[in-house]
Amino acid sequence: MNMEFTGSRRLVIVLTLASLLGMSMGNKEWGSGFNQSAWGWGRGPYHPQNQTQGPNKINVGGSENWHFGFNYSEWAFKNGPFYFNDTLVFKYDPPSNTTFPHSVYLLPNLWSYLNCDLRRAKMIANATQGGGEGFHFVLNRWRPYYFACGERNGLHCRDGRMKFMVVPYFRWNH
Repeated sequence: MNMEFTGSRRLVIVLTLASLLGMSMGNKEWGSGFNQSAWGWGRGPYHPQNQTQGPNKINVGGSENWHFGFNYSEWAFKNGPFYFNDTLVFKYDPPSNTTFPHSVYLLPNLWSYLNCDLRRAKMIANATQGGGEGFHFVLNRWRPYYFACGERNGLHCRDGRMKFMVVPYFRWNH
């Protein structure tokens, strides 16, 4: 078996490690230095930012909803961390003469996400499912989730920045 890494494989490994580090740092308590109270000694109980007693319902994009031209990767980084069993709500206008259709795809891996490659992606919400209360997706597994709009053969993902990734944290109740 040839274990030599080609340039593209090395790039994928580096980007994977960088993205995992970035997601870890998305937990704002992590980057602020050693927290003694996390170990049960120090100034009191450890309570990470954004921690609640139960699952949250999170509107993707906040008040901006799911639309072309909004940077969802930046939004996810600023609004993280997300937790196991949180529900992401994708709200978008149904297609009309004045709006472009949108959809939600779950991409299979980091490579597909970085390249907006939809060939092996799974559509989880079509163009009409974002209206009203929106499309609800529960983060029910501990794994990376790669989301993108699949319209126009990935154009919305590539040029419209309609993509983001999350790895849900476990909620620790003290």
